[in-house]
Amino acid sequence: MILEKYSFGIGDRFGRQGKAQLQAIINANKEGINITPVWNKSHREHTTIKTMPCDVRIEADQAVKVLGWKNPYHVDADHICLKNVDLFIDSSDFFTLDVADFIGQDADENDVSAFINKYKKYVGSLAIDGIDQPLNITEKKIETIACKFLPAIKQAGRIYRHIEAAKGTCRDGAQARRADNFLTEVSMDETDRPQTPIEMLFILAGIAEEGIPVQTIAPKFTGRFNKSVDYIGNVARFAKEFEEDVAVIAFAVRKFGLGESLKLSVHSGSDKFSIYSSMNKAIKKFDAGLHIKTAGTTWLEELIGLAMAGEDGLAIAKRIYAKAMMRFDELCAPYAAVIDIDKNYLPSPDIVNRWSGTEFANTLRHDQTCNNYNPNFRQLLHVAYKVAAEMGEDYLNMLEKHEKIISQNVTENIYERHIKPIFMEQSYKDKIK
Repeated sequence: MILEKYSFGIGDRFGRQGKAQLQAIINANKEGINITPVWNKSHREHTTIKTMPCDVRIEADQAVKVLGWKNPYHVDADHICLKNVDLFIDSSDFFTLDVADFIGQDADENDVSAFINKYKKYVGSLAIDGIDQPLNITEKKIETIACKFLPAIKQAGRIYRHIEAAKGTCRDGAQARRADNFLTEVSMDETDRPQTPIEMLFILAGIAEEGIPVQTIAPKFTGRFNKSVDYIGNVARFAKEFEEDVAVIAFAVRKFGLGESLKLSVHSGSDKFSIYSSMNKAIKKFDAGLHIKTAGTTWLEELIGLAMAGEDGLAIAKRIYAKAMMRFDELCAPYAAVIDIDKNYLPSPDIVNRWSGTEFANTLRHDQTCNNYNPNFRQLLHVAYKVAAEMGEDYLNMLEKHEKIISQNVTENIYERHIKPIFMEQSYKDKIK
């Protein structure tokens, strides 16, 4: 199975916005930008909301049917490992192999030695098109990379072969062609520091050695990719890293026999407005593909829509915030590495209770030109979806009741704030000036 050039991960916590999300993709398609939708939801999110992986497949299939989508689409088992992958086998055709925890574990000495012997031919000054300075490769660097990353690569191979064994059998008992019915991503983004171009090069070599037909790879980039807010870091440095990674991928595809459709995947990619221009320029410069994952941004657009609906919609949004404040430590703990909330800048529930729907929406909506926008408020509500989940039918009924205004916000957010600046010429910032 081959992933198309541009693909967009559309997470949906509560499984109610599939049509609104797909509409944004359709809008782009009408403008000549062909983007493949990939519905993604992690095991953690399923556990929190009490849903099953099959629910995502049902949502995607229904949205595609209702809107008459005829192009490819996929369902991603997001950030899975050997312990939970079996839950996703039947419903998913895209698997994000999360192996970051295996980086730095003890590597087999024989594996390291064999890797060095095979790739020491690259020792010296290696020029790669698109990278200004040649890479200075030494045998010691190859050894260090092998020791650090081979355990993670080997684990990715084990997960991939486990999926292949399960997905490679058709319902009638016949064997499907190898990996023809699913896509594979290798994720190494949830680690302490960014991978260098040399590390990326030999990580890809190791993936090729494992026989993984990887379609996307998610490296760690410089800066902070906090949930639901803009990129924090040196934009120029990110742009350089991004271009270097794209260049290394193109080189690795030629040298290591990886698939030509291999592309970068950017995780926690929603709302990173300040780096979208750099990504846009890079994929156009190199004629490269891109996969970008978004998730919690849709859940926040639900809250914005409820607030704008007023009355009972606004009331439930305020209840969620009040409970989130009461359970601050509990809700934030699982996301501690990807949020930065200053409690001093969080309004009290009493103040929020006096807000109009417009005030609530303007404080939550990620519009940096608006004086009301509060990134602390936004990040807390990002992790507060557990509160909404515990409301059960009360929350879901509100989504159904106010579907029209919610779906408008969801579609506009994905299309105007994300797809346009990433894949098209017009940037969101230019539009709102």
